[in-house]
Amino acid sequence: MKSWKRVPWIAACSLVIPLVFVMLYPAPFASIVCALWSVVAMFISAYALKRQAEAVHKNIIQSMEKTAIASLNHHRHDWMNDLQVLYGYLRLGKLDKSLQCVERIKERVTEESRISKLGIPSLVFYLQSFRASGVALELHVQVEEELQLSALVSPEDGESLTGAIADAIRAYQYGGGRSSWGEVRKLTLNFGQDHGDVVVRLEGDQTLDPETLRQLNAVLKGKKVRTEHIPSEDAFIQFRMPCGI
Repeated sequence: MKSWKRVPWIAACSLVIPLVFVMLYPAPFASIVCALWSVVAMFISAYALKRQAEAVHKNIIQSMEKTAIASLNHHRHDWMNDLQVLYGYLRLGKLDKSLQCVERIKERVTEESRISKLGIPSLVFYLQSFRASGVALELHVQVEEELQLSALVSPEDGESLTGAIADAIRAYQYGGGRSSWGEVRKLTLNFGQDHGDVVVRLEGDQTLDPETLRQLNAVLKGKKVRTEHIPSEDAFIQFRMPCGI
């Protein structure tokens, strides 16, 4: 892909050759050569840009495929662990522990089902693949029953909301100083509706510093997503977006 990046520049620089030829030999033939050279250089540049765009598109698809595979492997690993624990409890005859394990599995299935029904592809992909990213952050997602964001906001606003959530999660992950050895930070995302608005609340054990809030507001400037800093011990930040497609 790097080689294709140079081709348009080389083609543009090569236009100097026919221009010099025209200056040295001001004749109709030289002008025709210059014009033909310019047309050829333009087509070569267009072809190179097309190949470059195709290469970038291919790399993006490959990156998404690798992330999806990693996410599937991670989910499969989690399910296998849960089933092994459940099988162990059943063999030992610990029915109370078995019921608790089944309830945990049921809660996880419900959570993933509600995430998948949010309807914003980029948001669903981000949340479903987050655990496979290997970050030291335990993310929980709570979605109001029957909430489908795709029916409430436009695709452009959905992308803005996804970006805001991802930025806030990164700020939470790397803010507040380093966690102690072996400690895994926990963060809960709550999706819901309030007075005709979509509300996403992030809850954890950190408070949002003013500089991070300023940066988030700068990124969201001109977009429908608004930040709300709620003075609460467990609230990190809240996003609000008016409904409407």
